[in-house]
Amino acid sequence: MGLVIQKFGGTSVGSAERILHVAERVIEEKNRGNDVVVVVSAMGKTTDSLVTLANEINPKPSKREMDVLLSTGEQITISLLAMALQAKGIDAISYTGWQAGIETEDVHGNARILNIQTEKVQERIQQGKVVIVAGFQGVTEAGDITTLGRGGSDTTAVAIAAALKADKCDIYTDVTGVFTTDPRFVKNARKLLAISYDEMLELANLGAGVLHPRAVEYAKNYQVPLVVRSSMEQEEGTIIEEEVSMEQNLVVRGVAFEDNITSVTVFGLKNPLTSLSTIFTTLASHHINVDIIIQSLTNDQLTNLSFSIKDSDLEETLKVLEENKAELGYDKVNSEQGLAKVSIVGSGMISNPGVAADMFKVLSAEEIVIKMVSTSEIKVSTVIEKENMVKAVETLHDAFELSKITVNA
Repeated sequence: MGLVIQKFGGTSVGSAERILHVAERVIEEKNRGNDVVVVVSAMGKTTDSLVTLANEINPKPSKREMDVLLSTGEQITISLLAMALQAKGIDAISYTGWQAGIETEDVHGNARILNIQTEKVQERIQQGKVVIVAGFQGVTEAGDITTLGRGGSDTTAVAIAAALKADKCDIYTDVTGVFTTDPRFVKNARKLLAISYDEMLELANLGAGVLHPRAVEYAKNYQVPLVVRSSMEQEEGTIIEEEVSMEQNLVVRGVAFEDNITSVTVFGLKNPLTSLSTIFTTLASHHINVDIIIQSLTNDQLTNLSFSIKDSDLEETLKVLEENKAELGYDKVNSEQGLAKVSIVGSGMISNPGVAADMFKVLSAEEIVIKMVSTSEIKVSTVIEKENMVKAVETLHDAFELSKITVNA
């Protein structure tokens, strides 16, 4: 007998019929002789509906009260799934995040898990119960409800798997696994049988929505066996593990993209020795994530600094920079919206020089202007105009022959 963590996303539990289907999936695992802990998201578009409702009441609601509101979505799902299992003769019990012992930092809207007190969940498992835990939420030391950010139920599931030392964690989604790129945009996208933690972490951070980045980070740090699979189809998924043999000697394993990118440029920084640390420390203290960074010196020995952020962070970024203008010592700030980030990812890049040059050559042939670039050992990211995003993804997917691989189950 083993311990399996199952996570079901919002689409998988979007209706009473689908919740009953999830219950059958849970029973299947139970019938294999395994103990089961289930983590669920809010039903369908519940979270979006709650956000809309809040904005109708108050266009700028406090983050604390938003966490109180949004955490109710998962509570609906856990109770309904427990009822579904009980109706089928399975002993099940539901817990909110805080009832399940999930302790987080005191950050509303995007908290990180600090610790999980597992005693209560372990006791229920030993009693033979299926334990159903609300994803996406936890509680601070002071007792305030927090949420983990959109997609945080993935993080909850993997964190619980790590804390309970589970044998595996299955992430059930509306797709059959991890694809070379988003199949909704590229018809020739192919499902991968396996991918490494590092590659999946890059893809998740770069816009691939199949897994939350923190979930992959937890899985890698605690070596949690992770599988992404379909909640609706009986099909093998994608295994995420430490080392993966390279199918067909793939140098690039995936193309990721996101279209909510803004470039911010700070002109005329007076002190290049301290200005970078001061700016990014200031932004970090306001929980603003900065991505690609470019620094240049002017003829006047001043520094211009460009960096990319998400569109949703622009207002806050400009406000923070303006409030700290005297300390930061710059002349002006410009921003450019309507941008997208397109990235290629693959551990094969480590031993194959020239991949970045190939990428730039492909985009140049399509007359796609590259505005910013960032690289690591296993990825190359470019910021381009949003209108060229899909064309860039399709072209790169073909250029690196990802549509020709035959690794589908």
